[in-house]
Amino acid sequence: MISITLKRGKEQSLERFHPWIFSGAIARINGEPQEGDVVEVVAADGHFLCLGHYQIGSIAVRVLSFKPIEINQKFYDQLIAEAYQLRIDIGLAESTTTTAYRLVHGEGDGLPGLVIDIYNGTAVVQMHSVGMYRDRDLIDKALRRVMGDKLKAIYNKSEGTLPFKAALNPQNHYTWGKPDSKEAMENGLRFLPDWEKGQKTGFFVDQRENRALIERYAKGRNVLNMFCYTGGFSIYAMRGGANLVHSVDSSERAIELTNNNIELNFPGDARHAAFAQDAFHFMEQAKEKYDLIVLDPPAFAKHLNVLNNALKGYRRLNTKAIEMIEPGGILFTFSCSQVVSRDVFRTMVFTSAAKAGRRVSILHQLSQPADHPINIYHPEGEYLKGLVVRVY
Repeated sequence: MISITLKRGKEQSLERFHPWIFSGAIARINGEPQEGDVVEVVAADGHFLCLGHYQIGSIAVRVLSFKPIEINQKFYDQLIAEAYQLRIDIGLAESTTTTAYRLVHGEGDGLPGLVIDIYNGTAVVQMHSVGMYRDRDLIDKALRRVMGDKLKAIYNKSEGTLPFKAALNPQNHYTWGKPDSKEAMENGLRFLPDWEKGQKTGFFVDQRENRALIERYAKGRNVLNMFCYTGGFSIYAMRGGANLVHSVDSSERAIELTNNNIELNFPGDARHAAFAQDAFHFMEQAKEKYDLIVLDPPAFAKHLNVLNNALKGYRRLNTKAIEMIEPGGILFTFSCSQVVSRDVFRTMVFTSAAKAGRRVSILHQLSQPADHPINIYHPEGEYLKGLVVRVY
């Protein structure tokens, strides 16, 4: 096996079990690894540190094990079985009212570079590293062994998530089986995740608990759901007894998905209207009075070098929402940018509130649900931040 020797002192993060090795920490590579190879990493004095997938880029190795083991079928069987058992333990994998959940969440489940979401028996798999893509057959076999007859199909959706320079030419396709249905449930509500053409794996399962929270606040309120995508927050608000719900997204396709999901749950309900418009333009021109607003924008910042510009966008968006919301209104505001820390996000909302000149109280501090576990040694895994505030 090819080995990588680290510079003296650079083993400290690995001794704290952080699962990434950056290229700047490497002293030398003993051999010529291909991207995706499993490599052994040793300290400057030669002692074993870990095994991981080698890749080209600033993150040079994604750690698979801190013990000298074989990365084989048994390895994937064990970790996917552990992930599945966790989803059973938290009441998801065998639920009759929720059939959409995350089965594997990268580093949080010990499988960096791998995401698997389940939609009513269809596993939608996304590889974010060449190593995981090269092990795709082992992963498929592990899924089939662990889930048994509860698994109906496997759809690999890695075409847009793998490094383009790797020249893998991946194609999104079913690698096994055929879905019984393209409908899934979340807390008893029905959705049509579009895993073949939609964003990410087709649905944002990470907002499940936060969507349920909005249901508690929606009764009698006028709700504005910005960046609605599939309309999840809108549908929960309607079940919660909202007076009216407006869904906004710049994508015509997102509005189509929202309307389809609304019709699935509330056919012919006149309380809902959807608008394919730019968020800032809609908010500037809005004539309706809203007393519950949801801001769930896409990741404005995917890298640290664009963080400042992203924060300007977040501040502008939140300032406008706080300015326009009715007294006593409730604002749900989120960031899914990994590089925006919880403290930075809260400071951004504070700055927006001060600029708007409104009194604001925090009611809830939100994060991702338990099927998106955070490796305690990998704080970067805590990507979803949210605040629920009351504006006076």
